[in-house]
Amino acid sequence: MTMSLMLPMTAFALAASISPGPVNLVCLSSGTRYPLARGLIFVTGATLGFIVLFVTVGLGLYSVLTVVPGFNAILRWAGVAFLLYLSVQLFRDDGRLPEGETRKAPGFVTGAVMQWLNPKAWLASASGIGAYTSGNNVHEVIIFAALYLPICWLSLSCWVYAGAFLRRYLHRPRVLVTLNRTLALLLALSCVYLLIE
Repeated sequence: MTMSLMLPMTAFALAASISPGPVNLVCLSSGTRYPLARGLIFVTGATLGFIVLFVTVGLGLYSVLTVVPGFNAILRWAGVAFLLYLSVQLFRDDGRLPEGETRKAPGFVTGAVMQWLNPKAWLASASGIGAYTSGNNVHEVIIFAALYLPICWLSLSCWVYAGAFLRRYLHRPRVLVTLNRTLALLLALSCVYLLIE
């Protein structure tokens, strides 16, 4: 694999990872509400969940899924249900920043599961594999995943850090409630987009 192919792969990974989406919104919300370490645990789960999905798609799962009737619809509805659940939780939040232990912060498993139920992640995996690898070449898929891993982690971390930056200005619960409800509505709107796409 040449450098001329690795550079477009890197650009694709960056564009797909840092652009707004359901996982990015949860990262932003986590940064406003919880210590950075808690947000980065979610980021690590989301990153590793995506990489496992990406490699699985690259090794042929996507071609299998296209012949299983109705699986795409099931995946889409499961993803929408999970994202709506998260948006309801965010909308109902009382705006008080937690003190001490943060039991309700989204964790590693939530991040990993969210990627598998995130149609944006499936689309990024399928389109990236289709555009930059030649079918079933395991070597190319592994190199692409190795490029994607740090880019995805750093991109999602930027959203957590942006939330942490905003946290300085969110001392009043009413301001945080407004932000949470805005993020919840954006998350719900992303579900509408996934259904009409």
